[in-house]
Amino acid sequence: MLKFYKYQGTGNDFVMIDNRDLKFPKKDVSLVNLLCDRKFGVGADGLILLEQAEGYDFRMVYYNADGNESTMCGNGGRCIVAFAKHLGVIKEECCFIAVDGEHKARIDEDNLVSLQMIDVDQVLVEKKYSFLNTGSPHHVQVVRELDRYNVYAKGKGIRESDLYAPEGTNVNFVEQEGPNRFRIRTYERGVEDETLSCGTGATAVAIAMYEQGKADSTTIAIEVEGGDLMISFSKEGDKYQNVYLTGSATFVFEGGFNI
Repeated sequence: MLKFYKYQGTGNDFVMIDNRDLKFPKKDVSLVNLLCDRKFGVGADGLILLEQAEGYDFRMVYYNADGNESTMCGNGGRCIVAFAKHLGVIKEECCFIAVDGEHKARIDEDNLVSLQMIDVDQVLVEKKYSFLNTGSPHHVQVVRELDRYNVYAKGKGIRESDLYAPEGTNVNFVEQEGPNRFRIRTYERGVEDETLSCGTGATAVAIAMYEQGKADSTTIAIEVEGGDLMISFSKEGDKYQNVYLTGSATFVFEGGFNI
């Protein structure tokens, strides 16, 4: 019986597993896929392992719902901080290692997590879109009437296009809601569908909008389908530093899965 915990961050949900004993079969793609399946498994956008790591409070290992280990997940990063606190691994502050490097984070008594993301030193700005990597690759495109936009079809087309072959990309569609406030909807690779929230996507949108001059503050509010996120950063020359993703991370339930 595999013990698991379910967490969500602004609607982006994850199966969390304490793997400090290294007993989870990490190469079993079909098991990860089954656990994330919403009809036959627990149901989640991804699966995250918490492991020990020398010199750090813990290691984060992230898998997409398709069962494959993937790049950084910002909302997952916030959720694993809340999970680590629940397990007694950390208190209010931590430093952990993930696939894209070191991350620092702080969690308050209301489970609001502020997570430091990687620095961004390159933002490609084209006429109709921007592209950047915030731990995961992101296509950012401003659209009109976001509520009615076919995120699945348009996102899937861009994700699978020759522009991003062969790895593909995450795709974010953006509409400005006000000064330094934007609403986004995201098609995530690996999930291969729209998700209610994407942390690295929200971070990418905030930086892209600042780079394009659509925002003039280094603190930007991002409204996702599952709630609100706040992104802050500083810019030195062409480099975005001190990038922080802030939002809630919520425990949903725990249980056992017969494997």
